[in-house]
Amino acid sequence: MTMWVFGYGSLVWNPGFEAQDRVIASLPGYHRSFCMRSIHHRGTDENPGLVLALDEAPDAVCHGVALSVAPDKADEVLEYLRERELISSAYLEKVLEIELADGRRVEAVTYVIDADHVQYCGGLDLEEQAGIIARAVGGRGPNTEYLYNTADHLDQLGIMDRDLDWLVRRVRHLAG
Repeated sequence: MTMWVFGYGSLVWNPGFEAQDRVIASLPGYHRSFCMRSIHHRGTDENPGLVLALDEAPDAVCHGVALSVAPDKADEVLEYLRERELISSAYLEKVLEIELADGRRVEAVTYVIDADHVQYCGGLDLEEQAGIIARAVGGRGPNTEYLYNTADHLDQLGIMDRDLDWLVRRVRHLAG
């Protein structure tokens, strides 16, 4: 059976594994949000950045990509994803039903925010998010790079996200 992974942020542009197939997909009940403080990859303990997470919201739908994994690579990819995504336990690994662009429904490994985790910061207004993203830097580089790459790749796929578009314009202004 094919393992699917749902990507909505950096997994869109830097999955870190070879996908057999890559399909536009949607996940109901969640929205993409800069609601997780990043103290490892895009910020530090002293100056946390922000990274995207799937935040639960009853009427929301998140559009992203579904990445299929070859059956003989599933265990290896799952181990890699757990090492990457569960570094601070702020994400919860769930298997959720997503809808592929062609109408098929499949179950996908999905990483959603734990709203009870200390790194959760849902509800920040866009201006505050922009200020944090404009100045934070972590082990994988500037927080701005994460925002720009995600927004650019979603745009290339035809996935619109008004909040990300606004943040890109505002962060470019703040970062000079």
